[in-house]
Amino acid sequence: MIYNQSEFDLRCEWGAQGVFQLAPISDVVVIVDVLSFSTCVEIATNNGAIIFPYAMGDESVVDYAKSVEAKLASHRQRWTTTGYSLSPKSVSQISAGTRLVLPSPNGSFLTLHTGNTPTLAGCLRNCQAVALFAQKYGDKIAVIPAGERWKEDGSLRPAFEDLIGAGAILSYLDGSLSPEAEVAVATFQAFRQDLLGYLKKCSSGKELIAKGFESDVELSATFNISDCVPLFGDNAYVNSRVQG
Repeated sequence: MIYNQSEFDLRCEWGAQGVFQLAPISDVVVIVDVLSFSTCVEIATNNGAIIFPYAMGDESVVDYAKSVEAKLASHRQRWTTTGYSLSPKSVSQISAGTRLVLPSPNGSFLTLHTGNTPTLAGCLRNCQAVALFAQKYGDKIAVIPAGERWKEDGSLRPAFEDLIGAGAILSYLDGSLSPEAEVAVATFQAFRQDLLGYLKKCSSGKELIAKGFESDVELSATFNISDCVPLFGDNAYVNSRVQG
């Protein structure tokens, strides 16, 4: 009871524990993983693709992809004209109707643990559209910044970009804000005038740029340009306009 922010309409908490605490008592959950999963899902479903999240490192993923008649994305790799991965650029030209299994250690993992609570994927690109759609489910909305994982021990690394993305979505929602949600909104408001500049300077952005993925940072920093709302149902994300 202490940790679930239940006295507030708009809740915000990090990672898996955030999902476990908030999802059961919320009308809808929004997963925010800005520099990879959520932006990939937004771009792909906006193009008409169907995205199946899956846990990273689970060896059963190959058989799972076959079972749902889907292609299998890799972990992030230098983008080419063939193959899909967690690189947003890799799905920028994905064809409508493509079925793709997208393993990830954060966004996919969190999506698969929200239970029966309606689940959306939100990022900077679709923050207003996701907020408006979320309110169709009710007043109690949980926004979950995914964060990253420290390579040394796998523990949660709260990530600047996901706090910014969560704050962007929360800024368009009506209702009482938990202190945690207020912090996210205030952080977004403080940095919104130069989202690309700050995403390039934050730790996650610097890591991607060093690996040759600056274009992914640029795609992820694009603000409020999409009305696509990826909605999770039947084990996959689809554009809510398609699902109806």
